[in-house]
Amino acid sequence: MSYLVLYIEDNPDNLTLVQRAIEAAGYEFQGKMSGEGGLTAAGEMQPDLILLDINLPDIDGYEVVRRLRSSGDEHLAHVPVIAITANALRGDAEKAIAAGCDVYMSKPINIRELWARVGALLQTANR
Repeated sequence: MSYLVLYIEDNPDNLTLVQRAIEAAGYEFQGKMSGEGGLTAAGEMQPDLILLDINLPDIDGYEVVRRLRSSGDEHLAHVPVIAITANALRGDAEKAIAAGCDVYMSKPINIRELWARVGALLQTANR
């Protein structure tokens, strides 16, 4: 079974880096460069996991995950979400978790950590 990972990220370099890492791990990848575009794609594609930048050009990642969780779509209410952000101040991780993210990772992205966290969440979510 192949898992679909959606990455909502406005920086094309970060998008490409993560795409290569996710595809190298054997997962399908889709990327969207705005919060609204990511929400639409999530509803249409029903991804197995969402990677989410917090600083997006239209709506921030906190709002994206709040909308996912309150969408009324059972899948999106429970899909694992990993916040991947340059926000690394005290309290940022707690803010992401409080908004509805399952895991918080700071940039720059450690690819091995990304693989480990994605793999663990996909295994747990699909039991």
